[in-house]
Amino acid sequence: MADTIQLCCTPISTKPLDNADATALADVLKALADPTRLQLVSLIAASGEACTCDLPAAVGKSQPTVSHHLKQLVEAGILTREQRGKWAWFQINTNRLKQICSILC
Repeated sequence: MADTIQLCCTPISTKPLDNADATALADVLKALADPTRLQLVSLIAASGEACTCDLPAAVGKSQPTVSHHLKQLVEAGILTREQRGKWAWFQINTNRLKQICSILC
């Protein structure tokens, strides 16, 4: 008769990630695993939205560097981008962050 495994703690998830989901989540977490990107997300979250014109000074990086980081965050689905005339505006994709949290929490 097989022994029943007794867990000492509540499982962190009711369903383990399969390989495809784990790979997709790892890509998103890689996009966040950068201090500048975390600063950008924090700034945008705190203000509700941010214009690309204000972000280089806020994080102390050049405009091309900030644009690169913003592109990575948009591609990961963490930020949304809206073009308003000459400038791009960014907002947090709250649905995506809730999705990430539901997997991790």
